[in-house]
Amino acid sequence: MAYNADPSRYKQMKYNACGNNGLYLPAISLGLWHNFGNEATMQNMQDMILNSFDLGITHFDIANNYGPPAGAAEENFGKILKDQLKSYRDELIISTKAGFYMWDGPYGDGGSKKYLIASIDQSLKRAKLEYFDIFYHHRADPNTPAAETAAALDQIVRQGKALYIGTSNYTAEQAAEIIIEFEKLGTPYIIHQPIYNMLNRGIENGLVDILKSSGVGIIAYCPLAQGLLTDKYLNEQIPQNSRADRSKYVAQELDKNIDKIKLLKPLAQARNQTMAQMAIAWLLNTGNLTSVLIGASRFSQIAENVAALNNTKFSQDELDLIDRIVLT
Repeated sequence: MAYNADPSRYKQMKYNACGNNGLYLPAISLGLWHNFGNEATMQNMQDMILNSFDLGITHFDIANNYGPPAGAAEENFGKILKDQLKSYRDELIISTKAGFYMWDGPYGDGGSKKYLIASIDQSLKRAKLEYFDIFYHHRADPNTPAAETAAALDQIVRQGKALYIGTSNYTAEQAAEIIIEFEKLGTPYIIHQPIYNMLNRGIENGLVDILKSSGVGIIAYCPLAQGLLTDKYLNEQIPQNSRADRSKYVAQELDKNIDKIKLLKPLAQARNQTMAQMAIAWLLNTGNLTSVLIGASRFSQIAENVAALNNTKFSQDELDLIDRIVLT
């Protein structure tokens, strides 16, 4: 059956300017990091994408190494786009990234012009796209001069392979350095994607100020701290096949933060929100972000997260209590 988008989709989503630029992104975007590889079913992936669009989510974020295997998320999204969303292409913001390991040898990783140009060409073929709306450098490469990386990203825009440029996982110092190069070239560098959540405030130590002063938007990934800021672990039992079950790092973070998570729960209840909704609302309330990038394994999680938009205001007492809980 042919897909027809919900005609009311734009009435239920908030859209924010990406820094000082003309591009607007939905307050909540969907990342395809997990659950869009070849282990997932096409039906579930399609349900998440199409139903998200019906909620007004127009921005879908991928990377060359998302899967598994690497490249699978781009391929699977490309199939859904071709089969169901092709007529809506001009209403979508589709982004991908390059910067992590993709193929053997010295040219399959990092920030060189050789790697970045080859990578976006491969990504376009996998996703069956003529261009990406945003192309990110996924992480800074200490072995490549910032000027070379910036020149490669600028060339990608001038060749029509991407409309805008972004970066991800850069420190404040690395961002400041490449911003200088982008300004020399006139590159449309409009967005940075860092990890940011209640438990991880690292970007507040300089990076936010640098990006804001340069008119660059911010989209936060890992807003729920890989599931820690949800109701999933409140009984201190780790569900089978959960992130904490699959990852030693997440299990260690859970052990370190479980007492804080338990103290946050009553506040979420008082706000008539789930833990996940409060965590997303808190991020949007900071005033630092263009968008929050969520991940999901089923559409019900996406719908729950989007419902956070119903209440993104916090009293000063609530904000102070959250800081006392998570920063001590």
